[in-house]
Amino acid sequence: QVQLVESGGGLVQTGGSLRLSCAASGRTFSRYAMGWFRQAPVKEREFVAAIARSTYYADSVKGRFTISRDNAKNMVYLQMNSLKPEDTAVYYCAGRQYYSRSYYIAPSEYEYWGQGTQVTVSS
Repeated sequence: QVQLVESGGGLVQTGGSLRLSCAASGRTFSRYAMGWFRQAPVKEREFVAAIARSTYYADSVKGRFTISRDNAKNMVYLQMNSLKPEDTAVYYCAGRQYYSRSYYIAPSEYEYWGQGTQVTVSS
């Protein structure tokens, strides 16, 4: 069983930056495909960024957000720059054990989820 714990959320003004972190348990973290999703009130959970053999981003965050990982520390990060009010949401870290594709973007393709961290961007 893998546990994922997000941190780094908070309140930031439009144009600001935040870095989300996700700490993962488990000894085979390097074999996991990881992703970030977000969910705003009354909206469905949506894909933000993924990393496995390569990285992939939602069009809405491309050029502003960067996903990265440190396998030695069992960590995955989401650097968020030029934040906009529409980025306000609860952000979730997700993991999938073993992967064959370059990345995964559907929530149903992930097995493990963190509890989420709130990001609020004020206008």
